Amino acid sequence: MIEELETLQRRLDGTPHLLRLGRLFSETVLIGFDGDEYYLTFEKGRLVEIAPGPSRKTPYRFGILTDRAALEEFWMPLPRPGFHDLFGLVKLGRAQVVGDILVLVKNLRFFKEFMALNRRERMEVA
Repeated sequence: MIEELETLQRRLDGTPHLLRLGRLFSETVLIGFDGDEYYLTFEKGRLVEIAPGPSRKTPYRFGILTDRAALEEFWMPLPRPGFHDLFGLVKLGRAQVVGDILVLVKNLRFFKEFMALNRRERMEVA
């Protein structure tokens, strides 16, 4: 999973419109799947640190908890209905949003497009 997150980081650095969207986003976000946790620290829209967890000492504003199979389906070039969107995963019962959902909603377009960057990566490889 760390490789996928590092790919997201590289892709974000190469996506000017997304950096512009996230320029006001400076938070730590929890990404969890199958019991593994990663803390993504953003500063002004840039992903500056990926820290493995779990950690009770690392504060985060919101988190997305899911399972690896759902995340792999989300990252497919053309995911099935419901797997195309983070809230679709929640609706299917395959993901959960924890923490301050208001921060997520205020930065929803940035975060959704950030999470989907690996989908674009796979589309170019395919």
